[in-house]
Amino acid sequence: MSLIKSKKRVVDHGEVFTPPWMVEAMLDLVKDETQRIDSRFLEPACGSGNFMVAILRRKLAAVEVKYGRSPFDRQHFALYALMSIYGIELLIDNVQECRENMLETLAEYLGLASDSELYRAAEYVLGANVVHGDALSMKTHHGVPITFAEWGYLGKGKYQRRDFQLDTLTGASAFSAQDSLFANLGRHEIFVPSKVYPPMTVRMMASGGTSEGSEVS
Repeated sequence: MSLIKSKKRVVDHGEVFTPPWMVEAMLDLVKDETQRIDSRFLEPACGSGNFMVAILRRKLAAVEVKYGRSPFDRQHFALYALMSIYGIELLIDNVQECRENMLETLAEYLGLASDSELYRAAEYVLGANVVHGDALSMKTHHGVPITFAEWGYLGKGKYQRRDFQLDTLTGASAFSAQDSLFANLGRHEIFVPSKVYPPMTVRMMASGGTSEGSEVS
């Protein structure tokens, strides 16, 4: 694996990819969290997704252990594992590669065809979770604040989506140092979603989300 795409990208953007052995060694430092299906990870300079793919593989291994005997649960918790991983990337080609690599990893695990509902639902999730933007300014390439979707699995094939602005979350994290950035968001008044969606099924997500979320004032 080459650690750079071009010298110009290194000079212009400081782009150097982390080798796989180092990715695994770093993730081993938080091994228990990488093996929790619902633990959330944000990679602020995700590149083509080498950290995110490695995290997803560990989570899918946990899915297999817990739900491997139930095709329904296996599929839905695998999607939930994908929902828990977030990335921000400055360069659009890396954004596209990251989404493709994550999707390929999930599709390989579940044996998904590209025209299946679950495959298209995963594309919908990755469109929300992997953002083309700047983690330092916390804005997208369009110059608007980065918003992430917090996903929850309600059971019986239904998911809950709530959107939060990244700058609000990072500013509020100091109020509860013992919690992770996205954990227990309803505990403080400051953790108010900017948009709440009705519960979604895989079919709804595969259709691009048939119900628009409601704005929170």
